[in-house]
Amino acid sequence: MRCRDNWQTVVSFYVYYRVAAERAVLARRQIDRLQDRVAESTGRRGRLMTKVGEPTLWMEIYEDIPDAPPFEHALQAAVRELRVDELLVAGTERHVECFECA
Repeated sequence: MRCRDNWQTVVSFYVYYRVAAERAVLARRQIDRLQDRVAESTGRRGRLMTKVGEPTLWMEIYEDIPDAPPFEHALQAAVRELRVDELLVAGTERHVECFECA
């Protein structure tokens, strides 16, 4: 899930994945818990969105992160601890994209 090691600017994280439809209610609770934990440890709370017309395609957005490596570590730890990958469509994974201001 690593974006880059040598951050020199403020970045935003975009994390997208497909949730198994039969686990969507549990997934929503777990993602709420994940975002609570990340906010507690980093001070940054994300937003959760779903793609229009594809309710199982979810995206977490964490914007304006000034110190990306500790943030990314906290996010990864919460994903592991809450076993979020078990809620995804079989054979899929979470994808992380990081963007900086142009």
